[in-house]
Parts: sequence; structure tokens; C-alpha cells
Amino acid sequence: MLEQIDHVNFVVEDMEKMTAFYCDLLGLKVTKEVTISGDWVERVVGLQGVEGWVRYLDLPHGPRVELIKYRSPEGKRPADLEKPNTHGIRHLAFRVKDIDAIGARLAKQGMKFQSEVQAVPDAQVTYKGGVRKRLVYFHDPEGNLLELCEYT
Repeated sequence: MLEQIDHVNFVVEDMEKMTAFYCDLLGLKVTKEVTISGDWVERVVGLQGVEGWVRYLDLPHGPRVELIKYRSPEGKRPADLEKPNTHGIRHLAFRVKDIDAIGARLAKQGMKFQSEVQAVPDAQVTYKGGVRKRLVYFHDPEGNLLELCEYT
């Protein structure tokens, strides 16, 4: 059976811009950079002529984030990617401590949030030991939906 989530992959249009966002603004670290190509990856992804530029980004805990820029074949951006009700994998949540301070720091760097930080109502969702969750949504530079969440 499954053991854990290994990584989350974002196909990107602008590798440098996305790396700067995730590393400089959010604090992930580039730990590896590779080019992938050949029969093995073509079989895995079901595409021909694949060449991908991949950067591995790590946090102290949890799965890594992989950014991949397909040099060939070029991909297309799906419609409504930035909307929370678009079907498919919809957001990546980062657990933080002191969501208010982190949100303020990101806002000073120009991040736009969907709302103020919201508390999940106990009447709708409860967590073990009386823990409360607070969260806020925002987007990366290419429209992927992200969440900051804090458990107190």
C-alpha cells in the first residue's frame, strides 16, 4: 500500500520566475536540477520527443516540489486553472507557524490573497485535541492555487 506523498509536480512556463517565487519568497531550496529525456520518460508520460528541465525544491519536512519546464513538446495552460472549483488537483497547502506574520511578510512582497486569514468553524470541522485550523488562499505567478495553513 501507499507509504507517503513523495512529491508534487508543477509544469511551468517560466522556470526562473517560478523558482524565484518558491525559493526567494516562500523559502524552499533547490536541491537538484536535471534534464530528462528519452524512451523511458516518453513511455511514462505518453508523449513523444520529451525533453524536460526539472528543478527539485525541498522544505525541511514533507514532500518535495518539482518544477518542470517541458522544452518539448510544449504544453498548454488549461482554462480556469486559478479558480478553486476547477476540476482536478486544485491546491497545494503549506503548513506554517504564525500565519499572520508570514501573510504580512508576503503581502509586503506584493502577494495578493483571496481573503483575510480565516478560521475553520468548529461547527463544520473539528480536529483532535481541540486544535483549530486557520488558512488563506493565494496564487503563484502562473496561477496555481496555494494555501497557507496553521494549526493551533
